[in-house]
Amino acid sequence: MQDLCWLLDRGYASHSATELVGNRHNLTSRQRMAVSRCACSLGDAQHRRRLQFPPADVRGRELWLDGYNVLTVIESALAGGVVLLGRDGCCRDIAGIHRRYRKVDETASALRMVGETAADWGVTCCRWWLDKPVSNSGRLKTLINEMAASAGWNMPVELVFNPDRVLWESEHVIATSDGIVLDRCRQWVNLTRQIIVERIPQARLLNLSRPDGTTGT
Repeated sequence: MQDLCWLLDRGYASHSATELVGNRHNLTSRQRMAVSRCACSLGDAQHRRRLQFPPADVRGRELWLDGYNVLTVIESALAGGVVLLGRDGCCRDIAGIHRRYRKVDETASALRMVGETAADWGVTCCRWWLDKPVSNSGRLKTLINEMAASAGWNMPVELVFNPDRVLWESEHVIATSDGIVLDRCRQWVNLTRQIIVERIPQARLLNLSRPDGTTGT
């Protein structure tokens, strides 16, 4: 992380910098993915933190979620998978979503934690945005709608081809750990980290937030 962030701070492209560092330290493909997801330049990290809202400031506002991004990280934490804490303070997983989503044992608990946290924060609406091309998005939408109706949450779900663009163009507060979206959005809240810290104490959190090796916050 220290070597990769050093290169990013000096303008190296992420792909070539990750390849250089991975080769230097003989990292596996999974290890390269982990450090590349957690690393960013100091300038990017500072920019993202300037746009970050504390949970108290979300009360009375709409919260828009990068649906799969939020859900899969919480699912991983609940399942005992490794969750990575990056330089920008965001939690990320290694699995990710490609063309297909599969409901797991932890899905319902993860959705419940999101709904309860949004309710505790006093948001007026917690709107999920899911990738329409991803298989089973329709089924996940139905599951979220049923859970929201049962709990009395205002938690609608939208299926669109490009949630990232919707989120970074939105005037509402968003929740994501996608670096590209964070760099372009207007305001965001660190929902997944808050849930993991407060509700999943057993999470296997690997702290890579400080590239100099010191403990992150």
